[in-house]
Amino acid sequence: MTSVVLVVDVANVMGSRPDGWWKDRAGAAARLVSSLVPLAGQRVPLGPDGAPVHVVRVVAVVEGQARAMTVPDDVRAAVEVVLAARDGDSAVVEVAAAVLAPPTGAAPLVVTADRGLRERLPAGSLVTGPRALLDLLRGPDPH
Repeated sequence: MTSVVLVVDVANVMGSRPDGWWKDRAGAAARLVSSLVPLAGQRVPLGPDGAPVHVVRVVAVVEGQARAMTVPDDVRAAVEVVLAARDGDSAVVEVAAAVLAPPTGAAPLVVTADRGLRERLPAGSLVTGPRALLDLLRGPDPH
């Protein structure tokens, strides 16, 4: 099974669902980042074609107004938060490249639907879309 560092493009994932995130970007980002906590150390079906991967680390890249978010220390202990100094896409690319640098032994699994960002990712990066992550976080449909 592939070991991955889950790298979440927070702005792109937030923007994939019309739940009012634009009214409170920092609050929406904090909720999303908090929801990622249970994924650290878990085996999840987020790999290519839904293949299981082992999440060894979770990194959430936050940009713009969402950078004002606050999350409890226990959340920051489980999810590394990267506050993008410039644009979020450049920060995601930098995180993916750092994961690929030896000796991590893991591949970056980037969660984004942004085609331009996907094209900029270094070779060896894995990608999945926001829907796969959001479905996983939501859990099985009770109906």
